[in-house]
Parts: sequence; structure tokens; C-alpha cells
Amino acid sequence: MSVPNSDAEEILEEKLGFFIDSDSERVGDNVDHQTLLLQRADALASENRLKEALDVFLMALRYGSVRPDQLSTLLDCILRSFRKKVGGEPAAQPTFTSKNSEDNASDVFNCPGCFKFFGEPVTIVCGHSYCKRCLQRDLFSKCKLCGEDVVVNLSRELRPNVVLCNLIEKCFPDDTKRCKLITEIEILLKRKLFEEAVTLANNVIESDPSNVLARTCRAEALAGLGKYKCALSDLEMLCMSSANWPEAHFRKGMLLQEMGQVDEALQVLLHCLALDKHFTLARKEVEKILYQLLSPTEENVKVGLRETVQNSSTHARSKTFLGDAQSDTQIQAASPRPHPDVEEEHGGTSQVESPDRRSLNRAHSLRGNRPLDGPARDEGLKRVCSAPQLGGQEKGVFLKRKLSISEIGSSLVHSVGNKLKKQAESVGDSQCASTACKAIPLELLEANDFECSLCMRLFYEPVTTPCGHTFCKSCLERCLDHTPQCPLCKESLKEYLACRKYNITDVLEKVIRQCLMEEYLERQKSHTEETKELSDLTKNVPIFVCTMAYPTVPCPLHVFEPRYRLMIRRCMETGTKQFGMCINDPRKGFADYGCMLLIRNVHFLPDGRSVVDTVGRKRFRVLERGMKDGYSIADIQYLEDVRVQDVEELSKLQELHDQVYEQARTWFHNLKNRFRCQILQHFGPMPEKEADIQATPNGPACCWWLLAVLPVDPRYQLSVLSMMSLRERLLKIQHILTYLQSIPNE
Repeated sequence: MSVPNSDAEEILEEKLGFFIDSDSERVGDNVDHQTLLLQRADALASENRLKEALDVFLMALRYGSVRPDQLSTLLDCILRSFRKKVGGEPAAQPTFTSKNSEDNASDVFNCPGCFKFFGEPVTIVCGHSYCKRCLQRDLFSKCKLCGEDVVVNLSRELRPNVVLCNLIEKCFPDDTKRCKLITEIEILLKRKLFEEAVTLANNVIESDPSNVLARTCRAEALAGLGKYKCALSDLEMLCMSSANWPEAHFRKGMLLQEMGQVDEALQVLLHCLALDKHFTLARKEVEKILYQLLSPTEENVKVGLRETVQNSSTHARSKTFLGDAQSDTQIQAASPRPHPDVEEEHGGTSQVESPDRRSLNRAHSLRGNRPLDGPARDEGLKRVCSAPQLGGQEKGVFLKRKLSISEIGSSLVHSVGNKLKKQAESVGDSQCASTACKAIPLELLEANDFECSLCMRLFYEPVTTPCGHTFCKSCLERCLDHTPQCPLCKESLKEYLACRKYNITDVLEKVIRQCLMEEYLERQKSHTEETKELSDLTKNVPIFVCTMAYPTVPCPLHVFEPRYRLMIRRCMETGTKQFGMCINDPRKGFADYGCMLLIRNVHFLPDGRSVVDTVGRKRFRVLERGMKDGYSIADIQYLEDVRVQDVEELSKLQELHDQVYEQARTWFHNLKNRFRCQILQHFGPMPEKEADIQATPNGPACCWWLLAVLPVDPRYQLSVLSMMSLRERLLKIQHILTYLQSIPNE
């Protein structure tokens, strides 16, 4: 038994007493009652307390209108209720999972957005490809395959993947031709040439009755001509044959809304969101409808609704409707009949509507986005239902809208939940048939179809730029090291470079692996050999010719030259994360001694430059020099200190170490504060004294820290770096400290 509206609101106000102070009216504008109520409603919706959330939303609307997007939490609650009614998530949508793709690569030619063959595939940032039509319509906000955000700049023309377009045109010419016809139909729709669009769509459907896109376009054209019944029949058939295609339900919901059947439209749009919660356009429309149902309206909207119905000429309405009905009959005769179950389900879809009912639908649709509030809506509906033109059946339909908002929410959840459950169970093989895999004609494929235009070899890790051109990942990165432009069309790739998302083009990768297995394995083998060669840390070691580096001492680098960008990237990709650092030598190119650096972090700048955080590791001696792709390489031998075995000598060495350490600490603390802060910022604090000075092959860390911070000529530092005797190294540092302490500290 339901509680009357006024009593229910009083009870709810008592429950909310703890949330809003009873003396809040004294505070005035200092308290935003509506914001507090909306927060409370969101909290209730988050807890799946739909009825209470709806009531609190109504109370919030007493203080003024809200934006449709503020009902997002309520919408999420309704969708969760749907899934709970049907016992979980809706039937799984057909996607090309990795398992399916390994079994048959041909299914990758189906768009994951509409599950249909894509004639103009566009590869997005995540590496997955969609038909251009789906991306242009901005139907979803996340990739169907990986869940990454779909960011499409609709102000710029979407560029199809050139390699994929050539491939499907070569392998599937008939399907490509049909896709071009669909594009022609959509162009006619944009120009509002609906008659021509219907004619062309009929031709496509006659030659290919299973072409759902042609039927979708025809429904849009029929709606543009005002032939709503025929358009609805097409969409009903689509919803039955492609039950898991969200766009079919979205289009049906929009058509119902245009026909003034807002309740039915809401149910269908919720069904669409139950199939795909990221369907952006459907979500916005449902938020608008909920906003209309919940929000208060001005008095003139109610009067306008009544006047629209009462002032409509019966003769004019009858004449218009009869003309529409005759045209509908002609178009239905020329088009395939809808599924018989559709007519049974909708009861009167195939029957002729009365002129009065059609006018009421138009009046209902004239509200546009004007809100409709509980009492005002009831009063307006009472006036409409008392109009002389309405019969008993029409009154019954509209009187359903006089339920309380909470009851509407519950009834919607129940009715749409049951419908969703039935359709999810009836999907069966119909969707599988519509997304059947196409057999790739292997005899038409050639390795040249998948050749990188930069290295002239088979694509390895193919990536596609926003301009639609595809290259090997490593090839494109090397080009972008020099200039942020596409190597083929010279279009700017500054945004693409700043994003640094070189994701593999999934379709091409799978087709190559499945259809050109031998060529792929050979290409993979050569890549593995190249990577293995770069992984050796004694032969062909990359050398960065720049500055002095020391074991355990940080060495930050600003990398901007293209050759060193390539070198750093290769060090990261091979997993070694190491390279050698040497100072310049005018005669040999770089010095005979250096230090290995370990990359701890790389921060890429938008223009391709990078700030590399490294720290010194082992010392080495250069055995042989060479060049690779513009940067120096060398065969090296690592250096280790000669260990002191004699106990007495070790004791003297320890004593010398302690003296130098105390002398260095005194020198550092006597420095001016400005110099000390600069050293701390760049090299960090002085390392602590070590208990075992021979624990590592490079000796105590404090020696290398001192050598790095002392103001000494790099050549002198290099001579100390090359020493393999800890005693000699300590004596050199002691001499430098003694000299510096003898100079006045200015």
C-alpha cells in the first residue's frame, strides 16, 4: 500500500532532520539546502536505495532546478537495479578476445563498436581499430576491448588506416563496396535527402537483407520523412536480430522519444545502457529524461500542453495523418516485412493510430527539454485527459504518468529488467550469425602488403599514426627523434609525440601472425638477435660522450640529440638500463677510461627530449672503439681495486682512510653555505664512513663523492678514476684537500 505524497514527504523530512538543522531557515543564504539534499540523494543512490533517493531528489528540487548531469548517480543506481533484476550482467557482447583471435584472425575485421565489417577502419590511440562511422558518431567513451578512454578530436577529419584499407579492399571487395554504399546513404542523410536515402537503402537491403547498417540508415531516413511506424518496424527488427548491439536500442529510444512516447523511450535507452554503460549519447539522453520527469516546470508549459491538444484542427490532423499513413503503406510494401513477433509485442504498432492520439504524441514531444514536475505534471495530464478528443484507452495510457515518482522508478526497474532478461536469453545464435568471421583469402595475401616503408621489411610491432600511416614501432621512434612529422605525409605529430603512446596496431599484428607465420617468425628472429647484441655489457657497449661519472654518484642528464635519444631508448627496451659514460678525447673520440651508468628514471618532455636520472656503477677501460647508428660503442673491461691482504698494511690503509674522511668533512663544513647547498642539491650528502673499506670492487663511496665535488680538472679526475689502488686514490684526494684548505675561503 503506497503512502500519499504529502505524508511521504513529511516522513522523509523527519528522517532528514539529522541532516538539515530545523533552525536552518534562520541561517539564510549561509546554508545551501539544495546542495545538502543532493549530496544526501547521491549517498542513497550509491547505497542502491532508489525509492528514498528519488524522494530526496524531489525535495532538493523545491529549492530550484538542477543540471541533468547531476542525476548521474541516480542513473547508475537504476542500472544496477536492472542487472540485479536479471540476475547479473547482460549477455556478453561479441568481442574478439585474445583467445578467439588466436583461433581465427579473420574476426578482427569486425568493428568492436558495432560488431559489423568495417569498410574504413580508423586506428585509435590504444591500437585497436573501429569503423570510421562509429567514431564519428561518438557513441562510446571507452574502448570496447581494453577499456582505455577513446579520445577523438571531431574537429579534425578522422584518417582511416591506409594499410588496413588497402588490405580489406583487396581481400573483401564486395564488402568494401557495400560499405561505400552505406557511406553514400549517410551523406544523403546529412543533406536531408531522405527520399533518395530510402531508395538507396532499399536497394542495399534487397541485395543483402542481413545488412543492419542499411536498415539503420533507412530507419533514420523514414523518421526524417515522418514515417515513424516504418522506421520503428526497422528498428524493432534490428533490436531482435542484433539484441546485443547498443546502437540499435539507442536509435529506437530516440525515435520513440521523437514520437512522444517518453516512457517507452526511457525503457529502451536504459536497456541500451545496460548493454553498454559507456554509451555516452544514451547516458546524456536518459539524464535529460530523468531531469524532465523530476524537475519542476513553469505554468506556461502546462497551459501550452493543453492548448496544443485543444487548438489542433481535427480536420488538419486527420488529413496529415492519412497522408502519412498512405506513404507508410507504400514504403512498407517496398521494404521487407518486420519480424512478426515485433507486432505482437507492441500490440498496436501495425495498426493505424487515431488522429487524436497522434496529436497527443506530438504535443508530448513539443516539451523538448522543458522539465515536468510531479504536481504540475499531474495537473497538466488531468487537463489533457479531460479533453473531449480523448477516449478511454488514451486516458488510461496517460493516467499511468500520475504515479508518484518513486513508484515510477520501481516500475521502470521491474518492467525493463524483465524485458532485458527475456532479450538476453533470446540472443542465441542470431548475434553470432551477424558477426560471423570472414575467411581471409590467403592466396591474395603477400608479404609486400605488410612492408614498412622505412626499413623495407615486414612490420614488427606495427604502430599507426593519427594520419593513418603505419610503421614499425622502432622505425617510427627513430624518425621522431629527428623531427615530429610523419615520414610519409609530413603531417605534424607533435601531439602524438607528446602522448608517447606507441601502441601496437592490434589488427595488423594478428593478421601477420596468423597468415604470414613463416615471415613473422623470421622477422622476430632477426629482431631477437639485434636485441641480444645490444644486451651485451662487455661488447658493443653504448658510450655517452659527455662528462665525468663516478661509482655510486648520481649523474642527471639532459638528452636532446637524436642519437642519444635512440641510445637511451634501446637501453630501456633491452632491459639492461646501462650505458658507459666517458669524457671527450680530441684524438680518440672519447677517453680510455669511464664509468657505467644505471638508468633509474626517464622523464620524457613533450618535444621528445628527456631528463634521465642515472647513478654510477662499475669503472671500465676501453679495449676497442666503434660506431652504431650515430653513437659511439666500445668493447670494455671492468676495473676492480687490488685487495690488500696483509693485516698491517690494511690497518695503515684504514688509518689513512679515516684521516682523509675527517679532513674532507672539515673542508665541507667550512664551505660557504651557498656552495654547500649547491653540492647537496646536485650530488646529495656526503656518504657515511664504511666499516669495511674493501667491501666493494670500487672501494668506499666517500672517495668518489669527494672526487666529484672537488674543483679539479677532469683530466686529473680521470687519472684518479683509472687507479686500481685505494691507497693511491686516498693520497691523491688528501693532497687536493690539503691544497684547498691552504687557500683562503673566499
